[in-house]
Amino acid sequence: MKSFYTLRNSTALLLVFFFMQQPLAYSQPKSTPRPENPETPDQAALKIYPVAHATAVLKWNETIIYIDPVGGSEAFTTFPAPDLILITDIHGDHFSLETLQGLNTQKAKIIVPNAVAEKLPAAFAPQIDVLDNGDSKTRYGISVTAIPMYNLRPEAKAFHTPGRGNGYVLEHDGTRVYFSGDTEDIPEMRALKDIDKAFVCMNLPYTMDVESAADAVIEFAPAEVYPYHYRGKPDVSDVGRFETLVTRGDPDIRVIRLDWYPSEPY
Repeated sequence: MKSFYTLRNSTALLLVFFFMQQPLAYSQPKSTPRPENPETPDQAALKIYPVAHATAVLKWNETIIYIDPVGGSEAFTTFPAPDLILITDIHGDHFSLETLQGLNTQKAKIIVPNAVAEKLPAAFAPQIDVLDNGDSKTRYGISVTAIPMYNLRPEAKAFHTPGRGNGYVLEHDGTRVYFSGDTEDIPEMRALKDIDKAFVCMNLPYTMDVESAADAVIEFAPAEVYPYHYRGKPDVSDVGRFETLVTRGDPDIRVIRLDWYPSEPY
């Protein structure tokens, strides 16, 4: 009988402990999502958070970087306020004035091409760094270089003209990260050197197909390539085929597929 009561009391104590813990589980504040990029020891200070399509958040040591923030400020409620914002082009999947105005950008420097700067209200002027293709600027210890982005195919040249938009190479502590923005497999992309992480677009009719993207990536040979910006019209590009082509062409390039479209198939 004694063992029965001991067991019953122990069970009761466990139940009390369990129910005491439940409110704590539901009262935790929202936290920043886990980064989706695998870490290597030399790049552990860089965290990558895909938001959607061309939009990403980077945490590089203690510096928060927003890439092409669109989709409304509510898309960024789980992230810290940005220190640095990079915008590649004027199109709505890269630039949203409404989103910028809804974010806490008090401490942010905003790096843009001139075509974007012309669309920003005067209130943002003290924060803006305008970079033309080939220009560089260092902010928060991170060097940012503007890389050309434009179309080559005759039927697509009007989408992105040379000199209007910027891709970007970010460099810090020897790590180099490339965001292509909207481009085809232009010579300036193919000439890139020593890229650790490359974010490369692939969507028709606006940028390039997976074959062109893979061919360019094989030529400039980043250590890792992240297919992004791959929702086209009307189809979502086959990034599985992109991965196969890159791996077949250069097995040393690591293809990393993040979830840029949570409600859509790869």
